[in-house]
Amino acid sequence: MLRDAITAFAQTFSPEYRRVLLRSVGLAIGLLIALGVGAHYALTYFVALDLRWAEITIDILAAFGIFIGAIFLVPPVTSLVAGLFLDDVAAQVERSDFPLEPEGQALPIGRSLWLTVKFFGVMLAVNLVALLLLLVPGVNLVVFYVANGYLLGREYFQLAAMRYRSEDEVALLRRHHAGAIFLGGLVIAAVVSVPILNLITPVFATIFMVRLHKRLSRAG
Repeated sequence: MLRDAITAFAQTFSPEYRRVLLRSVGLAIGLLIALGVGAHYALTYFVALDLRWAEITIDILAAFGIFIGAIFLVPPVTSLVAGLFLDDVAAQVERSDFPLEPEGQALPIGRSLWLTVKFFGVMLAVNLVALLLLLVPGVNLVVFYVANGYLLGREYFQLAAMRYRSEDEVALLRRHHAGAIFLGGLVIAAVVSVPILNLITPVFATIFMVRLHKRLSRAG
């Protein structure tokens, strides 16, 4: 698994994936900026103070809060972005790294969008809970890594595996290799927790989970 992760990380920045990586990063940054601007506008709209120093203090605290909030919003935002680029990245991995094996089939657009939106909603709820637990030392980090490790591993693996299998078959395979998939999710969560670097998550996680699915499929 460590070899798969290192290989996936190196491939993320290779010429074959550069175009989709730049598009993915650009879209993720755009979504985060839009969320930040919306949150700042809402705060200044509902909190009106007559004192200039108080307004400046609120602006500084709001900027800091939005920055911290953005860290916790990166997992759901990148999961939303992943749904747009996963099949392109997965197909490239299959062609370049597994040329002798059949190429997977992309999910129907409607099904893919539904799974992506559902995943985004779950990730958003979990990370908002982790954000609310920010004032509880240690607990928020445990929630962040365990919850995101489970959800990111589960969802990226499912999206990669469903190019070859039905949902029921994917569920069986996922249960059989639950430990390995969770550890893979923790690797993705570790990348997600690093500011700036976490913007590569959709491409990195897709490459990583395509390779992991191939290896676990051979294991049975």
